[in-house]
Amino acid sequence: MRAAALQMTSGTRPEPNLDQLEALAVEAARKGATYLLSPEVTVVYPENREGLGSVAGPWEGNPAITRVGAIARKRGVSLHLGSLAVALPDGRYANRSVLFLPDGSIGATYDKIHLFDATLPGLKQYRESETYAGGGEAVVTDAPGFRLGMTICYDVRFPALHRALAEAGAQVISVPAAFTVPTGEAHWEVLLRARAIETGSWVIAAAQAGHHENGRSTWGHSMIIDPWGKVVTQLGGDGPGIAIADIDLRAVDEARGRVPALANARPFSLTLATSGTPTSAREDVSA
Repeated sequence: MRAAALQMTSGTRPEPNLDQLEALAVEAARKGATYLLSPEVTVVYPENREGLGSVAGPWEGNPAITRVGAIARKRGVSLHLGSLAVALPDGRYANRSVLFLPDGSIGATYDKIHLFDATLPGLKQYRESETYAGGGEAVVTDAPGFRLGMTICYDVRFPALHRALAEAGAQVISVPAAFTVPTGEAHWEVLLRARAIETGSWVIAAAQAGHHENGRSTWGHSMIIDPWGKVVTQLGGDGPGIAIADIDLRAVDEARGRVPALANARPFSLTLATSGTPTSAREDVSA
């Protein structure tokens, strides 16, 4: 299987972003890729909540969903829309990842579980929970030719999610993202490689990159990592591009066989100690 991570510089309006997605998908398909992953907030990367509200529609009848499905069908590829904002009845949004199959139908969806609420030095506060509703269900699905575990951006910082995906049979883990420049420079590659190594899975990470219409800058450096933690291909951080690699699923079994961390995991208890003296309180923890 040949996979492609589509790196984008999404703006504040859906139509130009979808045009950019289609152009990248056409080029990736021409190069033989059959699974294509786009970044988080592919469809629109707004300046604020008000801007999002003016362009993000509900799930039913969403024109972006219709168009991306048509692209997948026309090119005969599995086109994984990294995410789009979907309006919910309570006034918030779901940050939703959508896998389109080669016939244009929807194979699976996943709503981002972990929301980025943080304050970065020199930057304004990020409070995703004020705009988005976090999902509550991890997803592993059958993509053509492999088992896919779905995540979005900030999820990469939570190893337990990735372990659960691998234990459920995921051979490939998708990480569409829009990482900030400071966190991307410091943590992006090491987190992705760690998730690949810990789970013995391929990791495909498609990122937003460069300077956006909303005034933000994103790190980029989309990459594909093998189950041993090797970066097979990587882009820069200036703008759109395509990272392509051939995915050999035998490498999953090989990595998990060489270091069987998934099989060797054991439940354990946690003792809480005060001033070096263990207390009687114990908590069962699953490794």
